[in-house]
Amino acid sequence: MSWLNTLNTLGVQVDESGNCQVSAAVTNASATITPLTHLGLFDVTGPDAEKFLQGQLSCDVQKVRAGKSLLGSHCNIKGAMVSLSRILPVENGFWLRTERPVLDTAMANLKKYMIFSKAESHDLSDEIIGLGFCGEQAATLLSAQGFSIPAETGECSAGHEGVLISVPDDRFELWLPEQQAEPLLKTLLTTGSLTGTDNWKLAEIRSGLPSLQRDTLETFIPQMTNLQIFDGVSFSKGCYTGQEVVTRLQHRGKLNRPMYRLAFTATKAPAAGTVINTPDRAGVGTVVSAAMDSDSSGELLAVMLKTSFDDDGAILTLDDNDQPLVRLNLPYELDPELFERPQRL
Repeated sequence: MSWLNTLNTLGVQVDESGNCQVSAAVTNASATITPLTHLGLFDVTGPDAEKFLQGQLSCDVQKVRAGKSLLGSHCNIKGAMVSLSRILPVENGFWLRTERPVLDTAMANLKKYMIFSKAESHDLSDEIIGLGFCGEQAATLLSAQGFSIPAETGECSAGHEGVLISVPDDRFELWLPEQQAEPLLKTLLTTGSLTGTDNWKLAEIRSGLPSLQRDTLETFIPQMTNLQIFDGVSFSKGCYTGQEVVTRLQHRGKLNRPMYRLAFTATKAPAAGTVINTPDRAGVGTVVSAAMDSDSSGELLAVMLKTSFDDDGAILTLDDNDQPLVRLNLPYELDPELFERPQRL
């Protein structure tokens, strides 16, 4: 509760879903700081923590132990994602960062498989605080507080009893204990400016980074959200839950629904799971995440039927919104073989 009180004194209001709004937020500052109240952490620790997660998550957990932070999905036996987390290495195990509304579900699904392992898991969301940093001076701001800036995207460094991660587009996530976060934030704000959740979500969307919400659980196979682009799927580490389906799609299948980035016109961001239609066909796409960039427009990521874009004049609309969506570029290229590879026995 004290962290929320601290944010309130700084003009930050947090809703029941964890999203925060900042009065008089400045989004064009050289360094912005976003309280990551919409995200939470749980841990997996113990002698078998690495072995256990390696047998459950889609990413190569050995790379995380070596100092990387990777996105990793936990899938059901059909290969559909039941959770999606960013994995962080810590002493005696790992922190898993995920969307706060689905954290309990993510942790419970892993615990079902933990019974025969020397590993345990606890919700740390009220103990470990997240801050997101954007802007050309973000690294300088953090360095001035004694943090070692990771050299490459995906690398981690330790400091202030927490973990600093470099994420795409020269941004940083910092996770540290509440007692460290409160004084640090006040010091950082002498130079940086606070922004709300939409600012961070918009940056994630522009980086093409997927997320998973309640209404999209068990909806997507990892490659449908382009997770392989971020080394979030390993095709060489061996078995994990759902691995057979995921690997078959990569090596023998054809991906009909990858994830795209689009712009929308509305006064409110569509919820994850919102359906996208064409005049001739309903359900050609599903919203993964969305955020506003002004009072009347925003951007989203959506898993879309690839053939929806075959006709340059095709009109794409959200359910209950007749304003056409506009396709935007992603900051990466997808492997064309995922679309063109024929079925092989």
